[in-house]
Amino acid sequence: MIKKVINDPNQQVRSMAIFVMGLKPTPEALPILIEILQTALDYGVRADAAGALGYIEDVRAFEPLVKAFETDTDWLVRFSAAVSLGNLKDPRAKPVLLRALQSPEVVIQQAAIAALGEIKSIDAVDAILGFVQSDDWLVRQRLAEALGNLDTEKSISALRYLAKDPHANVAEAAAISLQRLARTT
Repeated sequence: MIKKVINDPNQQVRSMAIFVMGLKPTPEALPILIEILQTALDYGVRADAAGALGYIEDVRAFEPLVKAFETDTDWLVRFSAAVSLGNLKDPRAKPVLLRALQSPEVVIQQAAIAALGEIKSIDAVDAILGFVQSDDWLVRQRLAEALGNLDTEKSISALRYLAKDPHANVAEAAAISLQRLARTT
């Protein structure tokens, strides 16, 4: 039934169908979503496909997501691809995500920081610690959340610093991450 509405003229219907394909995947969902990601003219539909590929958590989506991140000109598609690379938890994403940290778009930086935490890239800690004093509180919050997956002395030190952040969401994220790290050690 979902395949019938994947090309519906109403973009909201298409988006919901793509979303459901990611949440309730069938064996044919992966190739359909990859094709949509690679061929859809509407950037919103491509972004939806990238996001759905992350929900499926199938490493076969790795290459198409990397290609989308590196070649698509729309920030929303690139953002969705970066988030999904984190959802795949594939360490091969590290070089792409490290390059994403250099993006002029703050949302791409946020996605990359979060994704590096998701893939548990301990050796990326130094690279993401450069964002500890970002002017953007969402960047600092994503950093605090990511550091909760990266058990190093530098991470713990940065989290103690972020736990005193003036923005309540950042401080709370840092406190939660410190608790998580304390339970794992």
